Amino acid sequence: MMEKKPYRPRRLKLVLPALAAGLGAAMSVAAAPLAGDARAAVDRLLQAQTAGLPGKVSIRVEAPASGPLPACDALEPFLPRGAAAWGRVSVGLRCHSELKPWTRFVLAHVAVEGRYFVAARNIDTGQAFGTGDFIARDGDLTALPRSVVTDAAELQGVVAANRIASGAPLRRELMRGVAVIQQGQTIKVVAEGPGYVVSTEARAMASASAGATVRAKTVDGRMVSGVADEEGQIRLPQ
Repeated sequence: MMEKKPYRPRRLKLVLPALAAGLGAAMSVAAAPLAGDARAAVDRLLQAQTAGLPGKVSIRVEAPASGPLPACDALEPFLPRGAAAWGRVSVGLRCHSELKPWTRFVLAHVAVEGRYFVAARNIDTGQAFGTGDFIARDGDLTALPRSVVTDAAELQGVVAANRIASGAPLRRELMRGVAVIQQGQTIKVVAEGPGYVVSTEARAMASASAGATVRAKTVDGRMVSGVADEEGQIRLPQ
């Protein structure tokens, strides 16, 4: 007895190759690279936006999901309002063609390889930072909070505002300046200019760290405002 072969509709044989070809075409469109002029425009914009950042910048632009961009002789790249060239970002491309203007968006990733600082050990609230309390690490700064400390000079003369765990990235909001002037303290107020230096005593109206603006009341009852220096004096503006 002869074995029956399974029945395969002829229509399915015709549809499958067409469907495969259609999927292949769709995949090739999605993978189409960004045209040279458009890629160059995006690169120029992001390089200008990242100039001066503390680290080595690398930019990766993804192919537009909508397929190849239309040709354009006057292409303008831009960042949407509120966007920053930091991490994953959407970049707009605007064509100012008189015949058929258009606007499209492409995705880019901006990585910034740089040095930042982490706690070398547990640091308690109110504890002053010493040179052995932090160590440098290298990594992508865009994967960290924007307030991460990248300059060791920022860690001089500060104390921990909260408890910081060992290995945690040091962020500016986790520290505060050491108070060089205490509220109610009698301090010296100094006014200095070309050829003269005048000083008097006053009572500080608030505590302040070096570089902070603080008010004080002089012995004759006048209120003055100046900047606290590292010696615990108030220097009046010239």
